Amino acid sequence: MPAERWPGNRSHVDALTPCAKSNIIQFEFDRRGSFSGARRAQRIKFDSTSSIHTSEAFHVGHAMFCNIARCDSVRVKFVLRAFHTRDRFSHSLGKNALPIRTPLEAAAGGLRSSGLSDPSFRQQSPNRSTVRAQSNMRGDDGTADGGVVHKFTNRLSKEQSPYLLQHARNPVDWFPWGQEAFSKALAEDKPIFLSVGYSTCHWCHVMEVESFENEQVANLMNEWFVNIKVDREERPDVDKVYMTYVQATQGGGGWPMSVFLTPDLKPIVGGTYFAPEDKYGRPGFKTVLKRVKEVWATKKDALREAGDQVVQQLAEATSASSTSQDLPEGIAQQAVQLCANQLTKGFDSKLGGFGLPPKFPRPVEIAVMLQRYKRLDQSGKETAANKALDMALSSLRCMARGGVHDHVGGGFHRYSVDEYWHVPHFEKMLYDQGQLVNVYLDAFVIWKETQYALVARDILDYLRREMTHADGGIFSAEDADSAEFEGAARKKEGAFYVWTNQEIEEVLGEERAAVFATHYYVKPDGNCDLSRMSDPHNEFVGKNVLIERKSFAETAAKVGHSVEDLAEIIGQCREELYAFRQRRPSPQLDDKVIVAWNGLAISAFSRASRILGLEPQGLQYHFPVTGCNPKEYLHAAEKAAAFIRAKLYDEKAKRLCRSYRQRPSVAPGFLDDYSFLINGLLDLYEAGGDTQWLSWALELQTAQDDQFLDKVGGGYYSTAEGDSSILFRVKEDYDGAEPSGNSVAALNLLRLSSLLSGDMSEQFHRTAEHLMSVFEAKVREVAMAIPLMCCAFDSFAGPSKRQIVIAGVKHAPDTDALVTAAHSAYDPDKIILQIDETDAVDQEFWKVHNPMALAMARRSREGKALAYVCQNFTCLAPVSDPQSLEQLLRSPPAAAKVTNFKPGSTVK
Repeated sequence: MPAERWPGNRSHVDALTPCAKSNIIQFEFDRRGSFSGARRAQRIKFDSTSSIHTSEAFHVGHAMFCNIARCDSVRVKFVLRAFHTRDRFSHSLGKNALPIRTPLEAAAGGLRSSGLSDPSFRQQSPNRSTVRAQSNMRGDDGTADGGVVHKFTNRLSKEQSPYLLQHARNPVDWFPWGQEAFSKALAEDKPIFLSVGYSTCHWCHVMEVESFENEQVANLMNEWFVNIKVDREERPDVDKVYMTYVQATQGGGGWPMSVFLTPDLKPIVGGTYFAPEDKYGRPGFKTVLKRVKEVWATKKDALREAGDQVVQQLAEATSASSTSQDLPEGIAQQAVQLCANQLTKGFDSKLGGFGLPPKFPRPVEIAVMLQRYKRLDQSGKETAANKALDMALSSLRCMARGGVHDHVGGGFHRYSVDEYWHVPHFEKMLYDQGQLVNVYLDAFVIWKETQYALVARDILDYLRREMTHADGGIFSAEDADSAEFEGAARKKEGAFYVWTNQEIEEVLGEERAAVFATHYYVKPDGNCDLSRMSDPHNEFVGKNVLIERKSFAETAAKVGHSVEDLAEIIGQCREELYAFRQRRPSPQLDDKVIVAWNGLAISAFSRASRILGLEPQGLQYHFPVTGCNPKEYLHAAEKAAAFIRAKLYDEKAKRLCRSYRQRPSVAPGFLDDYSFLINGLLDLYEAGGDTQWLSWALELQTAQDDQFLDKVGGGYYSTAEGDSSILFRVKEDYDGAEPSGNSVAALNLLRLSSLLSGDMSEQFHRTAEHLMSVFEAKVREVAMAIPLMCCAFDSFAGPSKRQIVIAGVKHAPDTDALVTAAHSAYDPDKIILQIDETDAVDQEFWKVHNPMALAMARRSREGKALAYVCQNFTCLAPVSDPQSLEQLLRSPPAAAKVTNFKPGSTVK
């Protein structure tokens, strides 16, 4: 999946990393902006296994070029290892990256699509510090803050999306995506201009200021086009269709995405950011508007025909299916190894992370390395296991110490522009927070070092403090940009988060400020100097982005304090700086509650409620960590799940809505919404034991299968059938900033298969295997593109899941202690069943779905809770002591088996 991207000094790309050394492409850049590569004899075949990720490899190439284009040398050579493991390919700006011509090229041959998503010149737009105007600082209803009077109001003022509301006062006659706009385009025979972005997208703000707030540009748009604005977070289905087109024809993509369509929604030409005027041989937005209008007036039939052909090509290219419902022998066992080996080639042994900067905290990479560690450890390969573990843990440590981590307020920013994890793109996304919590929790369970637990708490406390709806839903994002002071005409990236040395001294006093500065690398002239990539345009001169360059022990030794005293001082300093920071103008909050991202957060809160119960007694907590009882995290997960069920789920139709802001969105739930929520509910059940969440997960799984499952070809489409405005359906597989719905669905199906028994269990297992067979070729060719799918393959091939059955009265102290102990070992092959024989709802549920487990789940004769550990249809004798359960779970699966015990009897 691409990310927000433009030729600025902080290029917005998604997390990609180098792979096989045999796939190397050399590009040459010159100061005039040419970009070329050694040509291959044959053009790339655009197919579902290579094209999109091939484009993403160029995406990274573009990003790297943006960061080195300032060099004084006449020519700079840059080596990019191909993202795809087979294809060598070429790319030249001004020529198609792939053999799909845009309909505009096919019909007119005049204005090519070159430069429409070209990142070669940052001079096309102002620096990031001169971004959006005060007109974007709007309230919930789209009105301006501070009493600003707006000259224009359009239909978007009636929408819920913060992104659409940002554009509600543009002079552009915007329509939301829907039949009103389509009908107008057909009735007036006008082409459509489609603009797609999201509320925290920096270059979306830039294009708004430069073009959409410009009355001259708006007049051209209104006269010649029907203009549609889409929030990609609300309508990922619309975004996916046209992003696939832009990637295929431009060799890359990003946001804002700008696509011209025929009245029947077929693409004509597309790109990303457009500067308003022609510059450096690149067409400006006004030029593109005029040219599309002219070609539409003279060659509309040819455009329609070419558009039909492009859509057919894209539909064929993105289709994926498998005639076999069985996975080929061996691939499931090899998947995690293939992925880990490819990631290892790009591992930064000094600074952590996989691949070149910009560096993304891509949690699925950590997850697959931890799973690789577990398999090697189970095989007795200690040296190799520790190597895999070290790559994961060192990456987590470096991320936590870096500026990508908000040390004052908690949580993580989107990514770092440099190799040190130092200077970030400052937006904060919910999908990052939820995933990061889970990998930090896994690290704590494996390594038992509290630093990982504290980072998990840091993120969760940030979400509770800053990002939670009063009724429990969790908001989507915080913007990167904010005003430096009240009333400022412009917003700047990072203004809310960066510090001058003088500010720190004024807040903390000289003595404590000196200690704080020593630990966080604060300098009088600013500290964005670790890398040439950190601040190439000197936007942060005199500013400091906090980064831990020393450990607490090193700082303590230097300043003459004990480690404990230093931690107390630093915590107090952070709290006082937080209070000071709260008086600054805040970044815009995107307060949509998105089902999929809440599913990720529900998983994180649920698991934390148990795993953090394993922290050592007496552990000290310092701001921004609150040190709350872990049970509070369980309550947060329950409230979020209840919010979604109450406000975004139709109990009668068994259907989800995508998002909520003041009211449910018009957009339906998509595959990600179902699969991510099901995963969260399974974790919520395992942590809290409330069968209602497991029942709802099963209900949602049935709804997911009804709407999205390809029952013939296998796998899940991202969208349901029936929306004629969606030109083709895609089976998403890429595990990027967010995992793919198919990867999460595969893991869900395997878990459900192990939780249940009988025909339903077998059906889930068959569906999972058929799904994985669809993506078997992708695993063989580019496993690092789908790390979480590789984890699903591994779980499918690994030992049967270890079932831990906790029999006891729910929430009783003895039951709670066993449930917490059940979370004490890192084991991707375990599931936890909580069964209360005194609870009528439990009795009814398990009687239907797993009567064998119900028959076994008996407390001791004394009425104490018991834990039964079972695998391969064989169970160990139950235990009542949490320490004994922890010891059992640390034992390999081949431990002594006991089958001749009676339910309720314990080990002597």
